[in-house]
Amino acid sequence: MPRILRINCRTKEYAFEEVGPYVNLGGRALTSRIINKEVPANCHPLSAENKLVIATGLLGGSTAANSGRVSVGTKSPLTGGIKESNSGGLFAHKMPKMDLLAIVLEDKPAQEAPFSTLFITDEKVEFRNADDIVGMDNYPAHDKLLAEYGDKLVAAMIGPAGETLRKTATIQFTDPYKRPARSAGRGGTGAVLGSKKIKAIVLDPAVNNKVAAVEADTFKAARTTWVNILKEHPVTSQGLPGFGTAVLVNVINEAGALPTKNFRYGQCDHAADISGEKMAETIEARKGKTTEGCHVGCVIQCSQQYNDKNGDYLTSGFEYETIWAFGANAMIKDLDDIATMDRICDDKGMDTIEIGNTVAVAMDGGIIPWGDGKAAIELLKKVGTDDPMGMIIGNGVVAAGDAFGVDRLPVVKSQSMPAYDPRAVKGVGVTYATTAMGADHTAGYGVTANVLGVGGTVDGHKKEGNVELSKNLQVATAAIDSMGFCLFVAFAVLDSENGVQTMADLVQSYTGNAFSVDDLVALGANAMKDEQDFNERAGFSKVDDRLPRFMEIEPLPPHDVTWDFDENEVQGAKA
Repeated sequence: MPRILRINCRTKEYAFEEVGPYVNLGGRALTSRIINKEVPANCHPLSAENKLVIATGLLGGSTAANSGRVSVGTKSPLTGGIKESNSGGLFAHKMPKMDLLAIVLEDKPAQEAPFSTLFITDEKVEFRNADDIVGMDNYPAHDKLLAEYGDKLVAAMIGPAGETLRKTATIQFTDPYKRPARSAGRGGTGAVLGSKKIKAIVLDPAVNNKVAAVEADTFKAARTTWVNILKEHPVTSQGLPGFGTAVLVNVINEAGALPTKNFRYGQCDHAADISGEKMAETIEARKGKTTEGCHVGCVIQCSQQYNDKNGDYLTSGFEYETIWAFGANAMIKDLDDIATMDRICDDKGMDTIEIGNTVAVAMDGGIIPWGDGKAAIELLKKVGTDDPMGMIIGNGVVAAGDAFGVDRLPVVKSQSMPAYDPRAVKGVGVTYATTAMGADHTAGYGVTANVLGVGGTVDGHKKEGNVELSKNLQVATAAIDSMGFCLFVAFAVLDSENGVQTMADLVQSYTGNAFSVDDLVALGANAMKDEQDFNERAGFSKVDDRLPRFMEIEPLPPHDVTWDFDENEVQGAKA
């Protein structure tokens, strides 16, 4: 029976509890409910009152394709609001084999207390001394954990950015290839883990309880239908496996929505040099891997292994967002420089979207030249050290803007925007404005209908239909996150007559609890309500549902579109 494990990081006490009031919740719905109900909305994110929740989805541990995502929930040091950050890796499949639905980290020790590695085993939690890996980058620290715990290691960890409580800090998870390459990236979750003096969490490799569907035959039939849905859609069966998420570089550039030079233009002249096609060509020439899964059971395989010029492994999970942030937004043309920065971000434990935008702000402030990849690399290396420049960069766009005197800050609720200019993709813009998470494309991916023609077509240059589009996608996304699915399944589901019903069938047959399409929708809508309720109590209002002023007054080339929604018009996108 799945349980919730509560760990007090100050007293080192712990308790395995029944799910109780959190029954029928998982993933994002569970993390957001716990944070909303148990964390004072007005607390400081790095205080003892904040909690950090790691939760598997309702389908965690199952053999349903692409159900291996994990949710991390907390109050964000970056936004000051609620945060759910989603990651691949091995945690979501391992936790159910330890009868764990969620791990809740509470309280915090004194500032001078040493860092610990949490070792979670059957009915026991050990606080182990982490001195041997404190201060280390994630890759070498993860190698030490591999040597200690063996090749069945499943870990979550922070790098120097998390140890030094930087607002861009991530939590890195062990991937299927035994690398700390999957990130709970956005919102500073790693800083919260660092505040609790936890360097790493290791799940005991020896505990491997059997997990099975309650209604085995029904689940098997639904699973077969589900795989067919994913394998028959061109995006999930061809586009993403062929070129990774970077397949979008040329697509979004052609649409005039690729933010370039700190959101000044919608097209980048060197897009072809940093495209998914170019990335795949480079990987193949260096005998890397163009297709990998970020978690067990992935049939989309949109991740990859990128090797350096010598044919040695450099980075993986080389995503569109990362390539855009450093490549188009910071005007860097060398794909190897961008890959190196991706690796540094994984090593230091930093969100590539926030850091990429921060580098562009540093360039806008004259700290380093536009397009200078080598200078950007040196800037990133300073994060996690006592260098004041590293402290600034590690705290993200708003901190860098304040320090460097830059007023062109593409943020909502203090979180920087991802790789879609909202002036040209208004469905995403409405999501940026209204989600409780701050600017976040994954909260409601309006690119589907605005650009890709998936699930219908809505003009991304006009207001009509985009509030409704965003709302529907936000509800659906919250449900997907709560079931533990990869967000990319949405491409296939939106174009499938039985996609949503099949997801509901999978949950019902796996858990044995009644779960209809209406329940699926309610799961997402209620998660959003928890998040909005928390943010309102934290002091947010509709005034915070605005995009930056420069987007209202500066037309975006080449289509010369502006952001023309006000905060009142977008309220309908909230659950």
